[in-house]
Amino acid sequence: MRESRTIFTHLDWFTVGIYLILVFLGWINIYAAAFNEVHPSITDMSQEYGKQLFWILSSIGLFVIILFLDGRLYEKLAIPIYIAALLLLAGVLVFGTTISGARSWYTFGGFSLQPSEFMKFATALAVAKILSAKEGAISKKERWLTALIIALPILLILPQPDLGSALVYFAFLLPLYREGMPAWILTALLVISILFILSLLFPLSTMILGILGLLGIAIFLLRKQKRAWIWLVLAAVSSILVVLSVDYAFNELLEDRHRNRINILLGKAQDPKGIGYNTNQSMIAIGSGGLAGKGFMKGTQTKFNFVPEQTTDFIFCTVGEEWGFVGSATVLILFTVLFFRLIYLSERQRSSFSRIYGYSVTSILFLHVCVNVAMTIGLAPVIGIPLPFFSYGGSSLWGFTILLFIFLRLDAYRMQIL
Repeated sequence: MRESRTIFTHLDWFTVGIYLILVFLGWINIYAAAFNEVHPSITDMSQEYGKQLFWILSSIGLFVIILFLDGRLYEKLAIPIYIAALLLLAGVLVFGTTISGARSWYTFGGFSLQPSEFMKFATALAVAKILSAKEGAISKKERWLTALIIALPILLILPQPDLGSALVYFAFLLPLYREGMPAWILTALLVISILFILSLLFPLSTMILGILGLLGIAIFLLRKQKRAWIWLVLAAVSSILVVLSVDYAFNELLEDRHRNRINILLGKAQDPKGIGYNTNQSMIAIGSGGLAGKGFMKGTQTKFNFVPEQTTDFIFCTVGEEWGFVGSATVLILFTVLFFRLIYLSERQRSSFSRIYGYSVTSILFLHVCVNVAMTIGLAPVIGIPLPFFSYGGSSLWGFTILLFIFLRLDAYRMQIL
């Protein structure tokens, strides 16, 4: 009994409150997006909003269970949890059901389960376990093992295919950087991304001039470094290889739908009635909301189903249309407050395991929010990433709830760590 009182005394109720507000706002927006006049009750289990209520109540049950478990258990079972989640993820390629073109789901009667959503918190636990195995600088062995832990889920998710879920694992760059990953790795990834985009936009000759310009900047920055010429040669060769490999990567590794969406995003193609339909309609819905929105249940784009997947990937356009700029900004402010709160909680941890896991939670949620919102307003290609706590679906809500509340349990346990 004393242990239970301690948990609830030290539990960060501020974060719990933000979670409950976001979940509630998500639920009523799902109701607005999927409203059926034949089934008006918000608790009707035959409709998405009724099913979401079940997922919400079960999520509350989940986080209560998580809070009552021993805080030390998550660190001890981090690797077994990761292995179990990995096996579930591998099994979906054989036993899974194809939905929306991806074999990413297990189906049980009228319900579906997406193991990639649970792989996120399992990977976060495993990364935290490996990087916190010993105090001090992270060894090369630990770095390579961490890279393998992050890479395995990606390799199992890409064949489904589910590019969006695979990209989420780049979120682990933030906790890795926080724990001492060299800044040049982040810089190299940023440069590669910029070169990739520029190579799609401009001819090869222009890109070579661009590389020479980058080398000029590198020479200026490294002029006082020993053996700077070695790094310059490596940078030049790597840049040229990236540029020359863009065509192959873009045309052979990406699917048609992803290529088309990237071309539309970069302005190289226009297809408002085809592959660009979802984004175009989403931007119309958000733009039509104006400052204060059209009002709850009064969104015409929402009511007449102009935007496909409006309860899942495009739930944010319902917020924009019915609640306007004010409502959209409020939701984004709530998420921003959550991110800063999680960073604060991460920094006050007494164990490196809890700190690393906290940063992993923050970065995963941050990437999801940024990419999902960017998709709905045409700043990113549509890759099927849900908005945390908002989008319809039991797997995503359960996955995000477990991800967050394991950290809150670890934070409540910190007072027992010497």
